[in-house]
Amino acid sequence: MATVKLMSDAEAETIPAVKAVFDDIRATRKTDFINNFWRALAFDAGLLARTWEGLKAVMTVPGEIDPKTREMIYVAVSIANSCSYCVHSHTAQAKAKGMGAAEHAELLSIVALAAQTNHLVTGMQIPVDPEFQL
Repeated sequence: MATVKLMSDAEAETIPAVKAVFDDIRATRKTDFINNFWRALAFDAGLLARTWEGLKAVMTVPGEIDPKTREMIYVAVSIANSCSYCVHSHTAQAKAKGMGAAEHAELLSIVALAAQTNHLVTGMQIPVDPEFQL
């Protein structure tokens, strides 16, 4: 259960700053769907706008990392941060951008291995090799 009220489209229509962000999300994503994350953030129009602009600046612009890989990275970080909502939403986005079942399984294997080895290194406090120092 959300700790804030999810804003409806009717309510968003009455708050120009929220309406503007919802309209931009729809235009940028070429969909009428506004997911619950954005609806929850709409309780604070400034937070909504800042968060959308940040996401848009990283996830929707051309870059060296292709859109599917960006989503897969987002899934991995979301797993590491235990964010169920983001695991689900970004897995759906990665699949929509072409991630197949075998890629998803491989991604989960990498996440699991990284988590295991990260915990071992942290537990043993292994010093970083000089060759790895940047």
